[in-house]
Amino acid sequence: MVRDQRLSHALLFLGREGTGGLPLAMAFAQYLCCDQVTGRGATRAQSATTSLFGEAETTPVASSAALPEDSCGTCPACTKAAGMMHPDIHFTYPTISRKSGTPSLSSDFAAEWREFVKLHPYGNDFDWLQFIGAENKQGNITAAECNEIVRVLSLKSFEQGYKIHILWMPEYLGTEGNKLLKLIEEPPPNTLFLLVAQDDARILATILSRTQLVRIPPLDQDTLAAALLARTGVTEQQAMATAVLADGNYREAISILQHNEEDWQSMTRDWFNAILRGGPVAQVKWVEEISKHGREKQKQFLLYVNHLLAQSIRLRSLGERAPVMQDNEKDFAGRLNKMASISQQQAMVEELDRAAYQIERNANPKILFLALSIRFWHIIRDNSLILME
Repeated sequence: MVRDQRLSHALLFLGREGTGGLPLAMAFAQYLCCDQVTGRGATRAQSATTSLFGEAETTPVASSAALPEDSCGTCPACTKAAGMMHPDIHFTYPTISRKSGTPSLSSDFAAEWREFVKLHPYGNDFDWLQFIGAENKQGNITAAECNEIVRVLSLKSFEQGYKIHILWMPEYLGTEGNKLLKLIEEPPPNTLFLLVAQDDARILATILSRTQLVRIPPLDQDTLAAALLARTGVTEQQAMATAVLADGNYREAISILQHNEEDWQSMTRDWFNAILRGGPVAQVKWVEEISKHGREKQKQFLLYVNHLLAQSIRLRSLGERAPVMQDNEKDFAGRLNKMASISQQQAMVEELDRAAYQIERNANPKILFLALSIRFWHIIRDNSLILME
């Protein structure tokens, strides 16, 4: 887009959690500010070679056809952008009020934001809100924050280049986001909005219609496994197994490795036995046990059950051509196929997805898992297979 001079003033980076929307937006902002891309590096070199009498050696600036593929990473602009200290790159993200009755602003959490992005560049909104101690408070992008965006972008650029505003999670913009419509539609010269989102259905339609969409695909399994091998020190087999389970989500892959010691299959077997054979007493006992785990472990458990159901569908559909599985996992997937049809399995997958979403939003785990157990019983009540050791 930059090379062809077709850069829109408002881009929406849309990708599922863990696919790298925020790192991509930050890398793009750094590229646009890089001295090698803008030609300011040549201008600085020219100034440095100016004689006492004013004669300067001319240094040609790269044409748009000869632009580098990436930022240099070493010039002053790149160094500041990488450290999230560039004066022309601004950030907005969901926040909470530090004091009751006072509006929350992103600038109040600037230090925490820099630390969070360095530690968890693939983190989601739940991770961020827990990082700043939100607990059960609802994150928000307030009307005061929208006014601050308008104020900041009305100022001149510090370095005579682009003014870039990265708005992370525009899903948190309510009707107060309409304050930004005129600014997004008719921004000042050389002003660029980069919106980073996961769910376009939750974004204001008035904002969505004013942006150019850039879709970010999920990470493929080989790329994800290679990243895990390089950054976590796991074995090749562990990396590939985790990549399959994470389904293109780097954040989930890291979380799975952190909870790798859990015996999810045993927990799943106990759950289905409680649903199908144990009755209400056994279900309540199992729910009490799962409720003792933290929310992240509860979500990982739901992800694992979802993975088992997906494996069982692949085994049913592809037979011997199904992807390689561990023997115990293959046996478990086969038992799931005897227990439920594809339509029943699909219904369970939808329930698991809904439950994982609710867990992230602080749903009561006892109520959630008990309700989920009852729904599963209704889905599979016509079959009474027990998953034994």
